[in-house]
Amino acid sequence: MATDAISAAQPDATLATDLLGVAGPVSLRRSAEGVPGWGVVSASGETLGYIGSTWEIAGSVGYSGRPLDILVAIDTKAKIAGARLMRHSEPVLTLGISEADIAAFVNGFAGIDLASPRSEILEPQEGAPDVIARATVSTGVIRDGILRTARTLAIGRGLISDSAGIDRISYAPSDWNALLAKKALRRGFASMSDAALASAEAKVPVQPGEAPFLEFWTGLIDPPTVGQNLLGQQLYTQAVGSLGPRDAALIVISRGLYSPRGPLWRRSGLFDRLTILQGATRYHPKAEDVLIVKRLAITGAPEIKEASVFRLPGDAIDPTLPFRVEVTASWPARTGAQIVYVIGADYALPAIWRLAPPAPPEPLWREIWAAKRIQTSIVATMLGVLTLILFAQEWIVHRPKLWRRLRLGFLATTLFVLGWGLNGQLSVVQVVAFVQSLFSGFRWETFLIEPVIFLLWAFVALGLLFWGRGVFCGWLCPFGALQELLNETAQKLGIRQISVPQALHERLWALKYTLFVAIVALSFYSMHDALVLAEAEPFKTAISLRFLRAWPFVLFVLALLVAGLFVERFYCRYLCPLGAGLAIPAKLKIFDWLKRRPQCGRECRYCETQCTVGAIDPLGRINPNECVLCLRCQVIQHDETACMILKRRVRAAQAAKESNK
Repeated sequence: MATDAISAAQPDATLATDLLGVAGPVSLRRSAEGVPGWGVVSASGETLGYIGSTWEIAGSVGYSGRPLDILVAIDTKAKIAGARLMRHSEPVLTLGISEADIAAFVNGFAGIDLASPRSEILEPQEGAPDVIARATVSTGVIRDGILRTARTLAIGRGLISDSAGIDRISYAPSDWNALLAKKALRRGFASMSDAALASAEAKVPVQPGEAPFLEFWTGLIDPPTVGQNLLGQQLYTQAVGSLGPRDAALIVISRGLYSPRGPLWRRSGLFDRLTILQGATRYHPKAEDVLIVKRLAITGAPEIKEASVFRLPGDAIDPTLPFRVEVTASWPARTGAQIVYVIGADYALPAIWRLAPPAPPEPLWREIWAAKRIQTSIVATMLGVLTLILFAQEWIVHRPKLWRRLRLGFLATTLFVLGWGLNGQLSVVQVVAFVQSLFSGFRWETFLIEPVIFLLWAFVALGLLFWGRGVFCGWLCPFGALQELLNETAQKLGIRQISVPQALHERLWALKYTLFVAIVALSFYSMHDALVLAEAEPFKTAISLRFLRAWPFVLFVLALLVAGLFVERFYCRYLCPLGAGLAIPAKLKIFDWLKRRPQCGRECRYCETQCTVGAIDPLGRINPNECVLCLRCQVIQHDETACMILKRRVRAAQAAKESNK
């Protein structure tokens, strides 16, 4: 893992007040247990909110493959109060985007209610700058990190729940026996004889008998069917009205000689006779958390001696899980020791008052794919059409006019629809991100978060095995399409094309391969510097940002396009690091779809002069590292009006025909 990924950002008091929008002074209390984070506390001791780190809580990694750390603040009402981007290596945020735009986008999540349905949370946020909104990969990663961290922090602090809850709404009239039949209350019992046996060695043993030493019933009264029937509407409202989000109310109803409350709780502040056990937790209710009930409102109840309602704090006892209620009786023994006798009852919330657990939120990438069904359908259709073109190339290249219309039409679609419309421009930055992710922790979710880019890369990866790098470079690269369409226009306008000498042409190829290796190598030293060097790609300026950048970037792109008017696909030939990167795995290509004749290069060199990127050498061989699969040479090879070999065959056939007359 990268060394800069070890420690999470830490807030200070000033940043905490900014994120929560409160006045100081405040103090921060670090909590490393459970969900790590910081509590923000006012001078009076009031908790104002909580702050968590996306790197520490969610392990968020950006599209660059490096840690993405955002401090997220939530208030005590489970709403996002603010967020601050502390560390990133995201390409779109590193260059060309102002700090104010970044802050505006990240803070656009303020006010989101974490208890709202996920679909509402994912609605576009007001204030998000358009230029960042188009960078859907980076902003999707940021959005996912903020929402997952805020939700996890809210759950960890008890502001919202992600488990099965208690039905606190449904109500049906019921009597005592009906509640017992539904197991709303569980019974604990010990007779006088049971207590006498237990206290036989006591200084003053209990006298045996059939009467109850202690009989008690206990259960949660949170379901209105239980609580409202037992206590009546007014007292029930009083009992549950002050409960916290995860708290519950436990009633203990008793009769007999022994009291579960005992006489000392007012002095000690603790009900030491009463214990609630859950797992390793032993909880004694506190004096400030009790409501004394003088009488029950339910019909059919037995005569009772006392009844009490206790608050069970959610951070101590989970009311949705089984627990045990124990009442402890003790007597001094004749030997001076203490005799302890425990009467208990096991309780579990009945299924009829248990809400189904909320469905876990869909991974963000699935929601984005669902929201972008139209975009993915368009891309899938384009890829399907391209597949048909490539598989039917032998039929198409025999029809020059059809090929030309398909070629220009598809390139125009790639530029205007895929590029400027859907922002579907692949980049060497994505290659670097993939390489980095292999070292810092590969996650499919990071790459699935942008459907258009993922579909393109999936198709290109498969296409490298079938056809080589030309699948992307020749058909699916919007900037490549822009160059070829501009050069097509230039030739129609009579702009003379420059023929680069073969020796110089082949040596200039080294530029793009050197640039690719330099970008990848530099990313291991400094991702920021690698992204600066990756600005040799004009894709972001020309396609992703539609030339809406500072003038040096625009001037650089215009210079490349002007050069492309005289040397077709000038940038693709000599400078494109992505094309160089794709040429390396393209060595694994298992099919050779492009046909050549033995005479090519010896008797005819017309294809060489017409090749879009100069990928045909003087011997007539096609260099697969440079070929963009435009199929122009295949059209020429079958065109009797263009191919010199076919021309000679036609003349020879005509001469033979005339001689036979």
